[in-house]
Amino acid sequence: MVSSPNLFHLRPRSTRDDRSFNVVFLVPTGVGAEIGGHSGDSGPVGKLLAAACDTLITHPNVGNAADINELPANALYVEGSVVADLLMGNVTLRPVRANRLVLLMERHADPWFMDATVNMASAARAAAGFDVREVVVLERNFAMRSEYAASGRAAGVVEGLESVFSALDRRHGEFDAVAVASLIKVPPHYHKDYFADTADSMVNPWGGVEAMLTHTLSRRYRVPTAHAPMMTSREVQTLDFGPVDPRKAAEPVSCTYLFSVLKGLHRSPAICPPNGEPGAGGRIGVENIHCLVIPDGCVGLPTLAALAQGIPIIAVRCNRNCMKNDLRLLPGADAGVVLVDNYLEAVGVLTALRSGVSLESVRRPLDATRLTFEARD
Repeated sequence: MVSSPNLFHLRPRSTRDDRSFNVVFLVPTGVGAEIGGHSGDSGPVGKLLAAACDTLITHPNVGNAADINELPANALYVEGSVVADLLMGNVTLRPVRANRLVLLMERHADPWFMDATVNMASAARAAAGFDVREVVVLERNFAMRSEYAASGRAAGVVEGLESVFSALDRRHGEFDAVAVASLIKVPPHYHKDYFADTADSMVNPWGGVEAMLTHTLSRRYRVPTAHAPMMTSREVQTLDFGPVDPRKAAEPVSCTYLFSVLKGLHRSPAICPPNGEPGAGGRIGVENIHCLVIPDGCVGLPTLAALAQGIPIIAVRCNRNCMKNDLRLLPGADAGVVLVDNYLEAVGVLTALRSGVSLESVRRPLDATRLTFEARD
């Protein structure tokens, strides 16, 4: 286990490194975002934003679409709590050629699901060239359960983490990234309700508790982590939903939801201390970050850290969600938050920031130039 910084510790950045233009893109998990709140459906936005910067730093909620992960080569797949630590100045990211993966799998009552998970790991090794070192079967006392918070956000409970810690502690130094495949207990009707919902009235119930697990593991072990849910039973696996909302369609056609996780972790950057000169050795630290793109209304450690570090925030109005925060009321928001209607407009703002063009110069009306006179001594 590697020690982690205090959750709320912020190391102010001493400078800004402009040798490259790097952007953080987040769609928080479990908030019902219209774009990115389902199954990797903000992936196209990630590809769009990546085309407007040198490096895009994003998280599994953007890249994971069951067996699909189409993040471009200049995108870094980084667990959400690590992104927060990056913006708070507590870690740097070092790009890698490949990671040694360990896959932790919950013991399922139906061996068919365990076989499918092992087969997916084998396919990733044989067809994609991923280094999946070992599939470790966890004890039965490990369990995840989805719940909804009073705000409507997806959350949950994780039990029996000791078996996960024990498995990883015994393999210290043998892996660079951790994938977890396990069941997430939900009421039986959730599956039908979620896929039948066409009015965005039901937040994806699985993502919130997944984030709780991966935040814990990434902070404890300082390695990339991601989770893939195992289906609870063959009865649920074979439910016929018919054609579903395209944003959810990656899930009914998969049986393990695992390949996107393995592909993301394959080259997820190493998590390093914030030592040395910014950008040294290709590492990316808070000094190398130039913008944060988030849905409007979302406040968390990344948002607060970006404002504290003087990093511009682009808040996208069209990506509606269950969070109701007014970003304009936050300290530093007047200078640090740019509200845009959609992600196409966000790309325009990124292009202006990258090229050094003042945003006010391309808007109308353009205020008169301020003229002031210094008082005589």
